[in-house]
Amino acid sequence: MAYRTRIKYTTEQKNEIWDRWQRGESQSSIGRLFDRESSSIFGLLSPSGGIRPAPRKRSKLSLTLSEREEISRGIVKQLSLRAMATQLKRSPSTISREIKRNGGYDYYRATMADQSAWDRACRPKKCKLACNPSLSRKVAKKLMINWSPEQIAGWLKRTYPNNESSQVSHETIYRSLFIQTRGVLKKELQQYLRTQRAIRRSKHASLKKRGLEKLKMPYQLVNGQPP
Repeated sequence: MAYRTRIKYTTEQKNEIWDRWQRGESQSSIGRLFDRESSSIFGLLSPSGGIRPAPRKRSKLSLTLSEREEISRGIVKQLSLRAMATQLKRSPSTISREIKRNGGYDYYRATMADQSAWDRACRPKKCKLACNPSLSRKVAKKLMINWSPEQIAGWLKRTYPNNESSQVSHETIYRSLFIQTRGVLKKELQQYLRTQRAIRRSKHASLKKRGLEKLKMPYQLVNGQPP
């Protein structure tokens, strides 16, 4: 049996997939565009629960690659921390931490340090429900009586109008369900969603639009009898 090689989607292809997914296209139709099975598309969408990740940006406060290259040259020249900090208009403690966390004076490399900083910044931050167990329990109880995330978010806003810590958006609820985080909403709660999907679908996706909302009979009954 011949196996197809794994496809590595480019940034442009990933953007195209997410654009089509958000417009409501199915995984099968998107897969046909790239001559791949729907499972290939699911593999790209599922890690973020079908919710398009926000574009990553570097913080304006973080060191740039050119600044790290200056630090590397300063190490070669055996400049002091204060001299390098003055040259870069940074705090000496910032330069000290940068060098220590990236191998020290003997092993510091600007390119590797810059990539490590980018990788560390990718660590997901805890969502609101993960930081508020009481709020998480309220949401879980409402899900178990078949409330939608939109209904829960609206109820919380009306019940606790002056307490933002007791409110949460419906998008955060969806993210907590589809992107599993330990100690937040359990995966089993997905069964209480009306769609019971494993990942979030676009609001533009509709079975009715595709004529799939019901099975069609092979013939129409006339007066209760087949023609």
